[in-house]
Order: sequence, then C-alpha cells, then structure tokens
Amino acid sequence: MPYAPCRDSCWFALTMLLTAGYSPALMNDNTQANPGPLPRKGDQVELLAIGIGSRGHVLAEASGIPVRIKGCAAPGDRVKVRLLRKGRGVFDGQLLEVLDASSEHTDPLCRHAGTCGGCSFQAVSYPAQLKAKRSWIQSALAESDLTHVPEVQPVIGMRDPWHYRNKMDFTFGSRRWIEEHEEQGVVADFGLGLHVPGRWDKVLDIEECLIAFPEASAILNSARRYARQQNLDPWDVKESRGLLRHLVLRKGFHTGEILVDLVTETASPERIDPFAAALLAAHPEITTMVQGIHARSAKVAFHEEQRILHGEGIIHEVLAGCTFEVSPTSFFQTNTLQAERLVECIGEAAGLQNGDVLFDLYCGAGTLGLCLANQQKDVRVFGFESVEAAVQDARRNAAANGAANCEFQVGDVRAVLEGSADGDLPRPDVVLIDPPRAGLHPKVPAQLAALKPRRMVLVSCNPVGNMVDLARLEFLGWHLTHVQPVDLFPQTPHVECVFTLNAAPLP
Repeated sequence: MPYAPCRDSCWFALTMLLTAGYSPALMNDNTQANPGPLPRKGDQVELLAIGIGSRGHVLAEASGIPVRIKGCAAPGDRVKVRLLRKGRGVFDGQLLEVLDASSEHTDPLCRHAGTCGGCSFQAVSYPAQLKAKRSWIQSALAESDLTHVPEVQPVIGMRDPWHYRNKMDFTFGSRRWIEEHEEQGVVADFGLGLHVPGRWDKVLDIEECLIAFPEASAILNSARRYARQQNLDPWDVKESRGLLRHLVLRKGFHTGEILVDLVTETASPERIDPFAAALLAAHPEITTMVQGIHARSAKVAFHEEQRILHGEGIIHEVLAGCTFEVSPTSFFQTNTLQAERLVECIGEAAGLQNGDVLFDLYCGAGTLGLCLANQQKDVRVFGFESVEAAVQDARRNAAANGAANCEFQVGDVRAVLEGSADGDLPRPDVVLIDPPRAGLHPKVPAQLAALKPRRMVLVSCNPVGNMVDLARLEFLGWHLTHVQPVDLFPQTPHVECVFTLNAAPLP
C-alpha cells in the first residue's frame, strides 16, 4: 500500500477552499482574480482573501498564482497587497490595506499584531478560526489514503480565547526589532519579548501579551525596567555573549502559584541577586524564582546549572483531579483549561474498563496517563518516554497523587514495543499515543498492531502531518472511528486532535 504524505501546498489549500464554496467570482471588478498579465515581484494588486491554509497563511490568488498574505487579513477580506518574493510557484504578499473587511474579520487587540509571530490569527474572528481548523483536518482526511473517514466533530473552543497560556518564554536581546510606528531615537540595543517570524537575530519588545496569563505582562515590564536600571547586558545572538538570555514565566491556573525562571550566561550572583530582589519586592505574587545558567549557544531556554533564588523552585497545578509539580523545565500542557477538555475527550475515546491495561506512549511527565488512571482506579497504566528527566517528573507526580496503578519507564518506544511483544510486559487493552510533531517511526504501527489492543487513541499536535500514521494503522486493521479537534492555542494556527481507532470491523 502506498503511504503518500498528505499534500500541504498552497495549490492544494486553494483547491479545497474553492471546493468548500469560496470562489473568485465573489470578487468585484476591481479585484485582480481573472487570468491576465502574470504578476511580478513588487506589483501592488487587489485580491480577495479566499481562506486560511493549514500552515496558517491567509491565501489568495493572482492570475492563477497562489499568494500567501503577510499581515492582519481574514477570509473574505478584499485587500491590497504588494507581491514579494516568489518561490515554488507561490507569491508572498505584504498586506498594505484592507479595502473591504469581511464578516470574519475582527480588529486585532494587540498593537504588535502583524509583526509578532505569536498570534497570527488576531484579525480572524474566533468562530472563523475554529471553522478553519476543522476544515484543515477535513481536507487532510479527504486527501489521505484512508478508506474510511468519519465526520470531523466541531472544534472544542474556549469561552474566552485570551490570557490562556500558563507558560511564556520571553527572550532578552541586544538587537531590538524597531517597528514602523516607533519614533527615531528609541532604545535599539536592549529588547525583552518575542521574535518576528524568521528573525532569530532580533527581539521584538513586548509590553503586553494578550495570550499570556494576566500577571505575566506586569512581571515582564518590571524585569525590563530593573535590568536596564542595573545595566545588565542582554544576550547578543551574533556574538554569543551577554548576561541575560531568557525570562520564562509559569503559572498554576488552579493554584495561583507563579514561577519566574531567569536564564543567564553565568551565575554572577553579585549582579543577579539585586535584580531578583527588586523583582520580588515589586511582585509579591511570585511564588518562586529560579536562575538557570546556560553558557552555550541555543535559541531556547535551557539549564546547565540552577540556583533557587526564592521559594522551592517548583509550583503546582491541578488537572482533572491530579496535582502536578511544575519545575522550570517540566513539560506541561500550556493551556490548563483546554487541557481539561482534552483529557475529557481522551477519556471518552479510550473507553477504559475495570482491569484494563493502558500503554501511554511518549508519556512525557505522565500527565495524560495519570489523569486517566485517576478517573479509572482499576486500570493499570504503563507509561514510556525516552527523556529521563520527564520520567522522573512522572514518577514524582505518580507518588504525589498516590497512583500505585501507574508505572513509568525510560525507553525508546520501538524498543519498548519489541519487549512487550516478547512478553516482558502485559498486553495492552488500550494504547494512548501522543507522538512528537514528526509523527510515528515507520516501524511503530506494525509493532502496535502485533500487540492487538482493542483500541488506540492518537493525540496529535500536528493532525495534517499524522495522516500517514493513520493510513498505516488502517492498513493493519485499525479503523478511524472518531475525530475530535480541541483548540488549545486560540489566535494561532495550531490545533490538537484526538483520533480514535478501533480494531473491530466497521459495520
């Protein structure tokens, strides 16, 4: 059986959008849509935004050529665009003006929208965001090698799609991105915030982040102010030097506890301790503060050494009745409220029964398996994860919650499944799979099939990319019976999806 990956090109996205009812005929006479002279780089054209592709680009077409619009546009908007570079038959287009806003357009709330890479969907109304995310999964399933495609359920969204993130990773930088509206003479050698898409060399100064937990912005601004007052030098990514590197903020939504993780190049207590004292005095709501020390080059927050500056170095969060320890480097779902909905969906999909054995593959810190075990006390859970630190977190969380029915092991999933087939572990009744974004190793589906569970539940952070995995599992006898998307990341193109596969023949 061929396992051709699902196409994710602009051509495919445009085809599916047109099939769904968007048509160039909707454009008025002033909108360039009909075949004519081929557009060139630098041309200014008026286009209709047809929809949103599965990689988050608002799409249009100019004389039959797909255009990815950069800027705050929404499906149905009539826009003026300057065509930028063209690659692989696709233009990038810089939004110049929204000439006629559609019913799906909403004015962005953040002044950095269109520049910051964090919330690229701010110009799209929330109902339209959910509709687009559902359509991506529908289109990917339709284009896949699956022979049985169930209906994709409506995306489970949030009541309030703002201030939902319980973790934010801000970057210090000596090269600040200057926005067009800023006056000449602004500080250019110190920034604390996020990155413009594709520009890791510069930092966009952020004063307020509307998807971060409510207290985050005030702490962020205080950190910037005290760092500049105390002449603490920010990281220079080109020179690979500078004291301040990252400011990571975490919060337990159900406990109210807040963790501040300051990542620096060196320990330098004579410089860091006064900074920490000032920040803690200004924000007594901070539960604990940690300094992570990392001298090597890296684009993400990382600890080689650690100093606890205040508190215990951890906070707690409650999810589905379980209490979890969250350290600076722990993996934990970044949207607590929607993670609760996700656990509910997974529990319904798993359909666990008394005495069942559950394999939790790629278990991380054991979050999902522990929550399911807490709901079904007579189930035995075996979690497997290749990262030893995550397994240590899982074991601590199991002990803290009295989950004697849960066991977590360090190991590569392929090796673990081979051992299970040899009888080293009990045969699973249900397998929970939460793979990395790249999906399953090509050998894993056959190994899963050999274990003969009655049901598999695949939790995907990359639903479009997991079509090959689903097709392989179907070929081996497990049919996709239910598809439930959950929106864990409003205002962004990301969506989580719970796929249920049953071994029983289809009716």
